[in-house]
Amino acid sequence: MVTKSMASEKKDKERIAKVIARAGLASRRGAEKLISEGRVKVNGETILSPALNLSSSDRVLVDNKVLPSAQTTRLWRYNKPVGLVTSEKDEKNRKVVFDNLPKNLPRVMSIGRLDLNSEGLLLLTNDGDLKRKLELPSTGWSRKYRVRINGKPSEENLEPLRSGITLNGEEFKPMTILIDRQQGANAWLTMTLKEGRNREIRRALNEIGFKVSRLIRISYGPFKLDQLKSNEVEEIKRGVLRDQLTNIFDLRIEANLSNKTKIRKIKNSHPDLQNPSKKIQLRRKLYD
Repeated sequence: MVTKSMASEKKDKERIAKVIARAGLASRRGAEKLISEGRVKVNGETILSPALNLSSSDRVLVDNKVLPSAQTTRLWRYNKPVGLVTSEKDEKNRKVVFDNLPKNLPRVMSIGRLDLNSEGLLLLTNDGDLKRKLELPSTGWSRKYRVRINGKPSEENLEPLRSGITLNGEEFKPMTILIDRQQGANAWLTMTLKEGRNREIRRALNEIGFKVSRLIRISYGPFKLDQLKSNEVEEIKRGVLRDQLTNIFDLRIEANLSNKTKIRKIKNSHPDLQNPSKKIQLRRKLYD
């Protein structure tokens, strides 16, 4: 027989990888890698499997250092310029996004990626569990891009991408594509995706005969690039964060002095989440 106290105790426990992620030390996947490499100890014992639930009384060490208590969940908008790799390290020694961020920023992780030659909105967070959640296609958030291509596309040319294509055995889901305008030898498109595969837009357009010459992400879910300048970082206000993440994520919004983190479910609703396809007002400079 399961008593109320036993049920409550089970509910209060969390997976070790999730605890590490929410402490801001790594993403959920990164935490699992730390564990498999034997770099994590729980109550003095090295663990090699993430299949472990922790209670608040368990002591966790990562690389022989006490795991920090979970931080308040925070989120930033960053306008990534061309020429930066979205990675903590680059094997070719190219400059990475995290080298370019303000020094007063805490340790952050990117939500999704933008390739070397792409620019625009990149979301950053200190919460590895939020990173994982917002990257999942099941969250239902769209990614919207302004794309400049060489050539004069017709509606018929773009139909394969609207229907979904298979490229080298990889299935690309249908994309929403609008032809905004023709500008000499180039055309501007607005493209909306439900997932973020590696170089998906470039590969898909190349498959139907068009080369991308500029690619700008202008929104990720309800969060928009708006007037953010290139290489500028701006934290999303707590109230906005509460509204936009309603019903999809439990925000850590307060930590008490005993280092136990309180989790409060946000119950308010926000129109942008009800209507994520709300039209975005584009700046003229995006067409330049």
